Formats: sequence, C-alpha cells, structure tokens
Amino acid sequence: MAMKAKSSSDSRWSGRVTRESNALELEEGVFTWADPKKIALSLRQSAESSTRRKAPPFRSAMSMLVFYINRAGKNLDKNQLRILEQAKDELRRLYEKK
Repeated sequence: MAMKAKSSSDSRWSGRVTRESNALELEEGVFTWADPKKIALSLRQSAESSTRRKAPPFRSAMSMLVFYINRAGKNLDKNQLRILEQAKDELRRLYEKK
C-alpha cells in the first residue's frame, strides 16, 4: 500500500496552531474585515472573555493578530495588510499602550 503524502499545510506548525489552538474564540473572518477598529474591538472582546489564555488580554490579542499577518506573508493583499497594521494601532489605543 502506498502512503499518502502529507500536504505542506498539514505538516507545518502554523497550520496546526490555526486549526487546534483554542486560546481565543475568534469571530469568523475577523482578519478579512475592512474596518480596523472593528477588528481590534473583536480581538479585545475575544481576549478578555477567554479563560484559556496564558498571557494578559492585550498580549494575547496582539499576538494573534501578528501571528496571522506573519503566517499570511506575501499572500496577504497589500490593502488588507494596511488594514491589519491599523488594527494593531487600534488595539494599542484600546489598551492605552504606546
């Protein structure tokens, strides 16, 4: 019997984190939204309501956003990257960080 080769998305740790991580309950499609403030508010709500996170809410929310940006890499649309970078600024404002 021939063994089926694993696809690259099955074997990469980033794919596993995306599928299996349960630290935050994110709203469906949150990283595809066009409003940076709405993204930031959703991430804050998810982080603050989570009982499974290990870090403070700001750090958890920011980490999830940065993880998504880094994982998407060059495949992320430039306009969406700009929106997500603005969402990082909105998160900092919401948590009164510099």
